Amino acid sequence: MKSSDDKNWSGRVTKESDALDLERGVFTWTDPIRIALSLKHSADVSTRRKSPPFRSAMSMLAFYINRAGKNLDKNQLKILEQAKEELRKVYGRL
Repeated sequence: MKSSDDKNWSGRVTKESDALDLERGVFTWTDPIRIALSLKHSADVSTRRKSPPFRSAMSMLAFYINRAGKNLDKNQLKILEQAKEELRKVYGRL
């Protein structure tokens, strides 16, 4: 049987990431460009991340999408998927 700590670890990761200081509510925003720019800023200024900025930002976004799973609203999932594309653009990774 899983403890509540095991069950909620992904929420703690997104709130208490050791690599990135995320803006509050970034994954609930409705503007994919704003999300991408915020993640880029967080990754670029981080002194604790272990990967290059693009990889750290994309990993955090993918992690959130994967962990939210079925509980993620379809419209918000679409926005977050668009944010991935925007993140690639702002890092020149098309």
